[in-house]
Amino acid sequence: MENGAAKPVIVAIDGPSGTGKSSTSKAVAAQLGLSYLDTGAQYRAITWWMVNNGIDIADPSAIAAAAAKPEILSGTDPANPTITVDGVDVAGPIREQDVTSKVSAVSAVPEVRARITELQRAIAASAVTGIVVEGRDIGTTVLPDADLKIFLTASPEARAARRSGELKGADLHTTREALIKRDAADSSRKTSPLAKADDAVEVDTTDLTLQQVVECVVTLVEEKRAGK
Repeated sequence: MENGAAKPVIVAIDGPSGTGKSSTSKAVAAQLGLSYLDTGAQYRAITWWMVNNGIDIADPSAIAAAAAKPEILSGTDPANPTITVDGVDVAGPIREQDVTSKVSAVSAVPEVRARITELQRAIAASAVTGIVVEGRDIGTTVLPDADLKIFLTASPEARAARRSGELKGADLHTTREALIKRDAADSSRKTSPLAKADDAVEVDTTDLTLQQVVECVVTLVEEKRAGK
């Protein structure tokens, strides 16, 4: 291991929606030859399964009882991240409004978090060169021993503008309100809330281009590797 082969590096990137988390994480992983995992997609996938199977989203016990049923597989190639549920490609459907509006409720159920966290840890442990894992509780709960923890932030206005661009014609004010509401839900839930780890490096992306954010994170990873 000492000569030539770098020790696998595990990078946790957390933060709320619209901070550039996915774009940054994918670009950093691609640039450094690391695997990539979008943990939000896994929560969306289990939410999509619940909705499609008629589970009452307003009933945490019903969600908990079904949490172990769907088989969720995440492809970790940053150039082509994939996600399937029971063999069905759900990359498109999980981004639809019906899933987006319900994902916080499903994600708050402890049994769901335990199931998905276990899945995430297994994927991270099996990443040969290392992995960039993005989400909301990676540095605090999922991978507390990650080599590097980054917490991305941005103003609600900047985040809403980015999200509206992604959501094609979405109303800016509505998007901003939805983001603030989701932040509140994710930050206040009892199990693994959205939070910045004490040892995370905070990067405010409000006035930065995606390329600047990527360069900043790549530099942090390279410094971390050099210091090992």
